[in-house]
Amino acid sequence: MGRWWVRSCLAVTTVAATLVATGLPAAACGEDDKPAAQAKHTAGDPGAIKGVHAVGNLPDAAGAISANFLQYGHRDVMVVSGEFGLKVYDLTKNPAAPKAIGELSLPGLWETEDTEVDAQRKLVFLSRDPRAFAGNTHTGESGIYVVDVSRPEKPAILSYVRVPAGHTTSCVDGCRYLWTGGPAKADDQPADWGGRPIWVTDVRDPRHPKVHPDPLELARNDGKTDYVHDVQVDSAGVAWVSGRGGIRGYWTSGLHRDPVAGGVHRATALEPIPYAGGGVDETAAPSKFLHNSFHPAGPRDAGAWRGHDIVYATEESFLDGCAGDGVLTISSLQGSYQGEGWRSTVSDPFRLQSVGTWSVAGQEGSDPASDDCSAHYFDVRGDVLVQSFYSQGTRFLDVSDPTNPRQIAYYRPADAASWAPYWHDGYAYVADNTRGVDILKLTA
Repeated sequence: MGRWWVRSCLAVTTVAATLVATGLPAAACGEDDKPAAQAKHTAGDPGAIKGVHAVGNLPDAAGAISANFLQYGHRDVMVVSGEFGLKVYDLTKNPAAPKAIGELSLPGLWETEDTEVDAQRKLVFLSRDPRAFAGNTHTGESGIYVVDVSRPEKPAILSYVRVPAGHTTSCVDGCRYLWTGGPAKADDQPADWGGRPIWVTDVRDPRHPKVHPDPLELARNDGKTDYVHDVQVDSAGVAWVSGRGGIRGYWTSGLHRDPVAGGVHRATALEPIPYAGGGVDETAAPSKFLHNSFHPAGPRDAGAWRGHDIVYATEESFLDGCAGDGVLTISSLQGSYQGEGWRSTVSDPFRLQSVGTWSVAGQEGSDPASDDCSAHYFDVRGDVLVQSFYSQGTRFLDVSDPTNPRQIAYYRPADAASWAPYWHDGYAYVADNTRGVDILKLTA
C-alpha cells in the first residue's frame, strides 16, 4: 500500500503550478488512510550490510516508488515513477551509474506503485491515487496517465482517463487492457464495500482509453467486496489479484474451464475465468491484507518448487512494535482449483495451506529500535528472492526450500525507506522513497 508521508503534501505553489499545466483540480491535504507507523530511525544508527556490494545510487530520484525497464534495440532504459512523476535513465553504458535522460514532472503524484510498461508500444501507465495532488480517498480524483516513451528523452502524456479506482494499475492480456484497483472506497461508492475492487480500461487505442463501467473481483473477502491492492500476471498469463481477503488468479484470454460458472468459455479481460487461489491462512497473515504476489509458473529457474504449485505474497500490516508487522507468505494452491476461493464465506471459509513465512523482525541486520518492519514488494529470480522492508532495508532470501526461507544478505542504510527491488541484468535496483534508487550487486 505504501506510506503516506507528510512530505507528500507538497508546497501549494508547486502543486498548483503543476495542476494548472495538466488541467487537474487542486485539493487540500488529506489525512485519511495514513498507516499508524511512520519510518523511524535510531539516532546514530550506522545501518547494516552483508553479502551485498552497493555499486551506485540515484539521489535525484528521491521520492521513488517504483521502477521498470524498456529495451530500444541494444539500448537499455529504466523508468522510475514516484512523487515527482516519471524519470528516465539510460543503463546501456554503465548499469551501475545510470544516466538521467528524460523526465515528466508531476510533483505531488501518488502512488504509482508497481508501475507497468508496454514493452512493444513503449508506453508507461501511471496510476493516480485519489490522494494524489493533496486529495483524499473520500472525494479525490483517481485515474490513469498513459505516457508515451517512444522517445525516452521526452516522455509525454498521451492521454489521461478518470477511473473509479487508482492505487495500482496493471497490464493484462498483453497490455491491451489495464486492471486498476484500490484504495479505500470513495464516499459515493457502496457503503458495504471495504475498499475498491477492479475496473477495466481498454487501451488498445492508447490515445482514447475506455473504462468499462462495471467493476470486477467483487465479493473477494469471504463474500464481501473489499480492497483490491495489486495484480501480477505470471508467465502462463494468469492474473493474480492481491488484496484484503487473499490472492485469486484469473485467465484473461484463451478457452478455459470455468470452475465457478461451469462449462468452457473464452476468457477476456472483461470476463475473466477463475483459475485458483483464495484467502491465506490467518496464522500466516493475520491482517488478511495481501499486498502483491508472485506465482512461479514453468521451470525451476523461474521459481518453481519440486512440482508444487505455490504462490508467494506480501502481507502489508503495521502494528505497534515490529514483531507483528506484515510478513512474506508462501502458500500452496492445492485444493483451490475448483472455485473454492470464490465460494468462501464467513461461516464456511476457505483458506490456502501455508507453506512458509519470513519476517524481518529480529533478523540479523535489523534495527531493533525501529517499528517500521512490514514487508513490501519483492522480486524472484530462481532461488533468490529480494524484498523491501521499509526502514529495515532490502533483504535477500534463499527460497530453494520455501518451507524454510533463509536470509543470505541484506542492505539497510541508516536512512532506508526501501519500497521495491527489481532484478535486472545481474543487479538489484531498489526504489527507496528517501534515497532515490540504490543499485546493489549480490555477492553472497
